[in-house]
Amino acid sequence: MPINTITDHELSWQENALCAQAGPEFFFPAPGSSTREAKQLCGACEGRVACLEYALANDERFGVWGGLSEKERFRLKRARG
Repeated sequence: MPINTITDHELSWQENALCAQAGPEFFFPAPGSSTREAKQLCGACEGRVACLEYALANDERFGVWGGLSEKERFRLKRARG
């Protein structure tokens, strides 16, 4: 059985994601830099919820995913138990 069980359907949100139109440095800013613009773009993206769920399920530790920073995702994951 393959280790990576993510299907193309589960990643279909990436096709129309607004982040695909911006560079990765926008969502992975230097330490201490603002994430405000990335979060604003995420807020307008139809794939935001799927992106966030992907990040939580795959333990993404860096960058802005689904409109949340690393610390915000950590707090959300901890609150969900």
